[in-house]
Amino acid sequence: MDQVDEKIIQMLQQDARIPVKEIAKEVFLSSPAVSARIDRLVQNGLIKGYHMTIDRTKLGYDVTAFISLEMAPTKKPQFYPFIKECPNVLECNCITGQYSQLIKVAFRNTADLDVFIGHLQQFGRTSTQIVFSTPVEPRDVNVSAK
Repeated sequence: MDQVDEKIIQMLQQDARIPVKEIAKEVFLSSPAVSARIDRLVQNGLIKGYHMTIDRTKLGYDVTAFISLEMAPTKKPQFYPFIKECPNVLECNCITGQYSQLIKVAFRNTADLDVFIGHLQQFGRTSTQIVFSTPVEPRDVNVSAK
């Protein structure tokens, strides 16, 4: 990956719908050359997809929470299929420390969150933190910083 690839990635991170023609103008390449570079970045797995960001609160999902789950390793074969099927789970990470899983969820209200936690407790002990505000929204890594 060279500086041109870094610039292309940076521009796509800011706006995944930016026209290839605009990227080409910025990196001083032809549109077909930029398209070929993007295709190569996708094929190499560096670009995993293109996503939009929505405001969950405008859809009525007013509660975002992080749930820490202390779970025995023997429960992973049952847990992973369960958690992958939960539509309110935004992210699930296997982590170090006292808890083995950190789960980010979004719910319309605390009652729905409480029901979900009840189901989750079949796998182990939980600790939940509800988000009041998010001063730094999720963001991508700076590809130019090394």
